[in-house]
Amino acid sequence: MSEQFCCAPKMHFPITAKEGAGIEFCRYLDRTHGIAQPQELFDLLVDFAQNIDFPWIAYCPLTSGQETLEQLFRDPTTMLNYPNEWRKRYFDMRYYKIDPIIKKIRQRFGALHWKDVYDDATTTEDQRRIFDEAAMFGLRAGVTVPLHGPNGKLAMMSFAQSSNYDMPSTIVKYLELSAFNFRLSVDKYEAYRRLDQEVIPLSTREIECITWVSRGKSSFVIGTILGVSENTVNFHIKKAMNKLNCSSRTAAAVKASKLGIVDI
Repeated sequence: MSEQFCCAPKMHFPITAKEGAGIEFCRYLDRTHGIAQPQELFDLLVDFAQNIDFPWIAYCPLTSGQETLEQLFRDPTTMLNYPNEWRKRYFDMRYYKIDPIIKKIRQRFGALHWKDVYDDATTTEDQRRIFDEAAMFGLRAGVTVPLHGPNGKLAMMSFAQSSNYDMPSTIVKYLELSAFNFRLSVDKYEAYRRLDQEVIPLSTREIECITWVSRGKSSFVIGTILGVSENTVNFHIKKAMNKLNCSSRTAAAVKASKLGIVDI
């Protein structure tokens, strides 16, 4: 093991540092309320991590169709503040192809300590060189949190620091929670963005019917308002439900409102 990676003086968090991490985590959650843009959320996460002595963080989604790892790492949803020199070295050497962290987190659900991966008997010398070189750029220790999502979606959030000391489980847990919060916020943002981009061609009559549904009117009342039969109203509402891919008229009204199709 290289001197940079394993021989730095051992230090330990004092109790006050653990308590401070809890305060910083609560402050981070408070600051994320009302924030939707992933980059803004990432910047807040950077501030939180830096305040508990993890100046370097990286977020990278790893599952995206048939794309290569290189494409994924250059994806615009990938966010990191690693030193530029190390990022260039990592890509120039194509380390993403052999990075043991990437290989191990696919079957893992808890935070993975870099030191544990380095010491693992299955880690090759070429893979250990990634950690050794990262240490030369200041990233001497860290943890990576696997972020599993639905339909096989997977992302990872890494936190790195320049000191090599024992990381209390409490500190690691706050890092995990902050990573989970970030991923949930990003997924929510992406879901709403996709929803906003949907174009659903409802007919004029379907829009009229679903608008009155959103205002709490029954099919009988809607028929009276529009001068058509109750069966006709139900016919148009059912067509709108199918187009909106909703199983109930209430859900269809809510979705139509979110898409801006109706104005409650």
